[in-house]
Amino acid sequence: MLQDHTNDALDVLKHKIHTVNAQNATSIMVGPIKLPVNLDGQTIQFQWYSWLSLHDEAERARYAAYTSEELISLLPSLQLAEGQQSSVLVYGDFEHSPDAVIRMHSICHTGDIFGSKRCDCGYQLHQSMKLIVEHGAGALFYLANHEGRGIGLLSKSMAYILQEEGLDTVEANLALGFSDDARNYSDAISILQYLRQKPVTLITNNPKKLEALRASGMNISGRMPLWGDVSEYNVKYLQTKVKRSGHFAQGEGMLNEYA
Repeated sequence: MLQDHTNDALDVLKHKIHTVNAQNATSIMVGPIKLPVNLDGQTIQFQWYSWLSLHDEAERARYAAYTSEELISLLPSLQLAEGQQSSVLVYGDFEHSPDAVIRMHSICHTGDIFGSKRCDCGYQLHQSMKLIVEHGAGALFYLANHEGRGIGLLSKSMAYILQEEGLDTVEANLALGFSDDARNYSDAISILQYLRQKPVTLITNNPKKLEALRASGMNISGRMPLWGDVSEYNVKYLQTKVKRSGHFAQGEGMLNEYA
């Protein structure tokens, strides 16, 4: 009976497992999956994908040779719950729409989950989903290895302690031996290129995200700013983004109210 269930699962899953090959990584992507989302009291239907990126050459070669059946049989031994996998939330006809908006959103455990006011991440996550729906077609990439601008949750907690002693976000990351921004977008860009070839408008205040997509050869049709949820708790954090990290300053008027 167990084998029958396994065979049934294989029949269902084999068309939902995709291999995305890029120059420096091979990604195992699963989807699309119907995901009804509560967005301000309204149920919005998204399509959801999740992926696991492999960078080691031997590991890439090994996984590329696996059939869907072999890959599924490995799942219990991979201990995927010990790490994080990224995903993308797609709305509308993302592949074919003449123009679509996207958000490359870095995971923020404190802001996205707990609603922390030390940053604006939770607001940007929620607002990006609304902007994508309003536009009619788009995708929100949720990047699991970007916590704390790429330093990880434990390191981020230490950076927070340093910030409580007066350091800004850049100084805290540097004091821990990291760069200001250690994030890499190459895996997400390979998934984006797999899902869509037409132009995209990027929701961001960060020029480094624009540069990463343009360097990949993606056709960027524009940029959509995303400012809001400024408060006494995050104004220094936001000012540091503009003054030290080079973020576009459309929201500077709001920031000055708390200066």
